[in-house]
Amino acid sequence: MNIHEYQAKKLLKGFGAPISEGVPILSLADIDAAIEALPGPVYVVKSQIHAGGRGKGRFTELGSDAKGGVRVSFSADEARANAQEMFGKTLVTAQTGPAGKQVNRLYLEDGAQIDRELYLSILVDRETSKVSFVASTEGGMDIETVAHDTPEKIHTIGIDPLGGISDADCATLNAAFELSGMAADDGKKLFPILYKAFVETDMSLLEINPLVVLEDGHLRVLDAKVSFDGNAGFRHADIAELRDETEEDAKEIEASKYDLAYIALDGEIGCMVNGAGLAMATMDIIKLYGATPANFLDVGGGATTEKVTAAFKIITSDPQVKGILVNIFGGIMRCDVIADGVVQAVKDVGLKVPLVVRLEGTKVEEGKAIINNSGLDVIAADDLDDAAQKIVKAVKG
Repeated sequence: MNIHEYQAKKLLKGFGAPISEGVPILSLADIDAAIEALPGPVYVVKSQIHAGGRGKGRFTELGSDAKGGVRVSFSADEARANAQEMFGKTLVTAQTGPAGKQVNRLYLEDGAQIDRELYLSILVDRETSKVSFVASTEGGMDIETVAHDTPEKIHTIGIDPLGGISDADCATLNAAFELSGMAADDGKKLFPILYKAFVETDMSLLEINPLVVLEDGHLRVLDAKVSFDGNAGFRHADIAELRDETEEDAKEIEASKYDLAYIALDGEIGCMVNGAGLAMATMDIIKLYGATPANFLDVGGGATTEKVTAAFKIITSDPQVKGILVNIFGGIMRCDVIADGVVQAVKDVGLKVPLVVRLEGTKVEEGKAIINNSGLDVIAADDLDDAAQKIVKAVKG
């Protein structure tokens, strides 16, 4: 689960991290009160969407010459004008795709006198099974660009999960950031705070870009991107309340209600598969034969008829879907349950696009019989290769 920058900063501030004063703007009526709450005269107006690259983004309604989604304003009037211009508009960034995201929230923040910009993130390193800091002196820019052009400027510091972050780890981080004096003293305090916040709230990612050294020599968290491990959500009811469903795909929200692993994509062939590995293979082979998957969907090993029905309805609700491939290998999952779910879903929502079904494994004959006796216009497939070719041919021609 992702949250907005202003929510992430409030969370980190609660753990003791140095954060600029800021006020969220949730409606146009909030603008004046937000400006009055900050000292000025410099304000930063920030679009709040779940995507990076906001500063370089462009509002589709304002033309190609319009300023981006993060704007420094040097007076209250300028801040007000920027906020009014940005609120409710569609911001397109490198991460949103061409459709962009509507800006339904802004964050007005007090200006900062910046000397240096750094990059810091914390994530779980799957190779070492450790929570790890990623540090670079090249903050304020895309870390992917830094990794490509100057990889030697990126440092990864793994933290011992038993001992937690140590003084030696903090010293290593200070060295990676080339910090000294007050900034290094602040680092010794800040790095354990961030580690504590990461672990105690079950984050999967904490990215601060930039972490800044101010002209007075102190550190400040100037941006914050936070994602949480959805599997740990039951432990954090307060964090679950921060979820902004307007930032999520409606189909993914519906899928989460049925505990379905669903991710919307940009293709034309809807996929319903059991098992993440088989789902990935199904997507790959669809690409191999010249088409593009419309989604990743793993119904899991213990799916019920209700769950399969819901999955099928979610796929058919996508207007981009021109064909559907059901690919089930029944180990724990029974093919007859899948077949029942598909038949029920088609009865509920109808079938307006080609449907290819490949079943194999537990109760496969029973499953095929259910499909064959249903009266549905279904294309049967013998194996995955056959299924992929048939659905691509049906969609393409």
